[in-house]
Amino acid sequence: MTSYRWKTLFEEEDRPEKPRRYGVTEMRGPHHSLFSQNLLQDVFDSMGQFVDGLKFAGGSHSLIPKSYIKEMTNLAHKHNVYVSTGDWAEYLQRGGPSAFKDYIEECKELGFDTIEIDAGSLGIPEEILLRYVRLVKTGGLRAKPLFAVKFNKSDIPMSGDRAYGSYTVPVQRTSELVEDVNLLIRRAERCLEAGADMIMIDADDVCRQADSVRADIIAKVVSRLGLEKTMFEASNPKTSEWFIKQYGPHVNLFVDHSQVMDLECLRGCNLDKDHVSVLGLIFLSFSSKCTSCPVLSVGNRGLSACCCVTNLFE
Repeated sequence: MTSYRWKTLFEEEDRPEKPRRYGVTEMRGPHHSLFSQNLLQDVFDSMGQFVDGLKFAGGSHSLIPKSYIKEMTNLAHKHNVYVSTGDWAEYLQRGGPSAFKDYIEECKELGFDTIEIDAGSLGIPEEILLRYVRLVKTGGLRAKPLFAVKFNKSDIPMSGDRAYGSYTVPVQRTSELVEDVNLLIRRAERCLEAGADMIMIDADDVCRQADSVRADIIAKVVSRLGLEKTMFEASNPKTSEWFIKQYGPHVNLFVDHSQVMDLECLRGCNLDKDHVSVLGLIFLSFSSKCTSCPVLSVGNRGLSACCCVTNLFE
């Protein structure tokens, strides 16, 4: 396939080649609808250089035949795309102490590269969470803990200093959730110290909608953890646009497969400079002939791809 790379007046602003440590785009795989192998092949053939990771969201891999999963992970690896599990580890606890280790081995056999660990839904003590991170790393895979900004009230540490190892009266669990960004950051930092490769921030109560983004929480997380070690869930294109405007093309985002091209257009545009970022000449010459949709809009926001983008790669 011909390589289409973003061109800017400042060449050093281009995104690094894969595998990338920042500016990562992770794509949602099978979840609410059937994600066929043909569709995945089409996405990789047309936009594979813009996709860094593929996630089987919502534990969808548990419903798919193992042979089919292996085919999909092999396909992703051919395009230099890592494959991640979704939010599923919490269902393994009922299987006993060895269930998580068995899960890691199964993920390796199926071709997964990353295991996501939802700290909220697991509902386990912090030390066990850290143990899970170490187990994933010992198993040769990458660990990606997922954190939300709200915690069960019983998980919030009591005020006052306590000697390490001292006895504390167990706190009865409640259904009340309390926002605590400092606890999120502290646990995320400990996970990184334990070997976690990336911290995923859940969109709920943080960045679910662009008009209600918690910029204060996001800024605090980025300042403490850094852009390279943090990935945010962008649930819609407007939210992705907000992140690119605020933090530039190097922010790591998790998006739906239908948003990959729009996100790459945003990454390719330098939103903080007064110049236009453009694709190669082939894209421009093709798009200028488009009669079925508006001409590419050019301005401070750069180029907006038209509907003929999908035809470009046929």
